[in-house]
Formats: sequence, C-alpha cells, structure tokens
Amino acid sequence: MNAFFHPASESLRLDRLTSDFFKPLGVEVFLVRDDRLHPMIAGNKWWKLKHVLYHAAKQEVHTLKTYGGPYSNHVLAVAAAGHLFGFRTVGWIRGDEARPLNPVLSQAKTWGMELKPTARDHYRALTQASAIHEDPVVQSGELILPEGGRGSLAMQGVKEMMERLKLSYDLCCCPVGTGCTLAGMVLGARAGSQLHGFVVLKGGQGLAEEVQRSLTSHPPSGASWHLHHDYHFGGYARSTPALRSFTQAIAREGDFKPDVIYTGKMLYGLMDLVQKGIIAPSSRVVVWLTGNERTLPSSWDGRDDSTSG
Repeated sequence: MNAFFHPASESLRLDRLTSDFFKPLGVEVFLVRDDRLHPMIAGNKWWKLKHVLYHAAKQEVHTLKTYGGPYSNHVLAVAAAGHLFGFRTVGWIRGDEARPLNPVLSQAKTWGMELKPTARDHYRALTQASAIHEDPVVQSGELILPEGGRGSLAMQGVKEMMERLKLSYDLCCCPVGTGCTLAGMVLGARAGSQLHGFVVLKGGQGLAEEVQRSLTSHPPSGASWHLHHDYHFGGYARSTPALRSFTQAIAREGDFKPDVIYTGKMLYGLMDLVQKGIIAPSSRVVVWLTGNERTLPSSWDGRDDSTSG
C-alpha cells in the first residue's frame, strides 16, 4: 500500500483548457488531472481514501463497509480499493435493486463488492448513525466509512491534494457532493484565495453548514469559499440535453471527456458565472477533475432529466 500511495505517483499534472466555450470569455482555465492518478481509484477519491486505507492497514481491518446511492463514485472507489488491496467490501445502496444494475454498481460488483439494497428510511437511519463519527469506525475487523467517505482523515488527504498546487491562481473550483472535498481544499488553499464549489445534487442547501462545521476544528487558512446551487441539472447523476451537448463538445476539443455527474456540471457552471460577470473574465481559474470516467462505459451519459424543473 505504501508503494501505491507514494509521493512520486501523486505528482501534479496541469493541462490548460483550450475549449471554444472559454476562449471568447478571456478567462484562463487550468485542469488538475487527478483523474489520471490511477485507472481504478482517481480524482478526489484517491486523496479521500489515502489515510483511511493507512488506518485500515494499521488496525488490521479485513472488511470495508460504506453507504451510497446507486450512482455513487465513492462506492465505486471503495470497491476498487478492496479489489486492489484484498479487503472484503460491502455497500449499502439506497433504494431497491429491482432493475438491472447500472454501470456504477455493475462495476462495483465486478470488483467484488457485496451490494445491499436498502430501503430509503432504513438507509437514512444508517447514514445518520455513521455521520456522528469524524473518522471511520472500526469494529471486529470491519471499517465503516460514512456516506461519501467524508471525515477528518478524508479532509487530511484532500488538504495534501491542494497543497501540491504551486501555480499562481485567482480561484479554484470543484464539484460538491458531501462538501468534504471542498472543506479539505479550503484547508490546503493559500490565504486570500477563493474556492467555488458547484453542488451536483438537488436540495443541497444544508451543505454550507456541513462545510463550515467540518472547518471549525481546524486553524483557518485565510481562504474564502462559496457554494453554487444552480447547476445540478435536475439532481445527482441526472443530466439534460444541454449538459450532454456541452460535455460532448468539450470532449471533441481535447483529450478528456467531462462526466455529467461532477465535472461537466462544474465546467458549465463556471462558464455561466463568467458570462454573467460573477467571476471576472480576466481570472486564472484552476479546476479539479474529481471524477474518473475511465472506470465506466464510455456510452453512459447519466440519467436524462430534461423535463425536470
């Protein structure tokens, strides 16, 4: 495991985004290519799991258990970690498994995860019980991670992720699910810098309080942060024709395809905020590619939500 999470393998790759969507706006956009860290665990999941897996090894854990929705990137990453390092993995999945497995859960099952479909009320009770712990709970050789992998160990890894950035920048952007990645980035950011989080789920108004609560036990970094709630495109893992058209156009222009769950929504939101003058056109922006579409079939483009309000 030490060889896997080695500083040499965590070097920072920055690519300049030359998309025609951003060129006319006068904004410089740089992509942090953490989606290329590893073909199975990549993006922010690498960093969020790093110290959790060290902790699991020290505690002689044999099983990793966690929670997530049917399109959870976190569930997929935990399944990959189990496959790579020999942990048994179990995932409590929100909702009923009456229909065929989607590409996310199918891949998790291929990597050996035992999937436990869980009724929404019971799932809510399970996740609320796990949320009271700042770190994963270890019981009888089993480590239980909260939904999204959030917690102080995850924030420590994300802080390290952010501290690698030496480029001079005006602001950083990331997609937001649980808020843990944004909180860790705030801790690792330079004083005076701005961080913008683009919420990818509908009804995430309580996330600001979650982020602030996570930051209270740490010394302030001097960075400011803001959440944007208008770019969820109908909800988590949902998409619209406009979003799909946008991500497909960017994919044709460069060497990466923004996923419609996280990165595509963030980039669309960034473009819109620059067009509206909320973000200055002269800004130098760093965006984190937190997803890893290479673990999923290239034909999958999210659930259509073109009729959602």
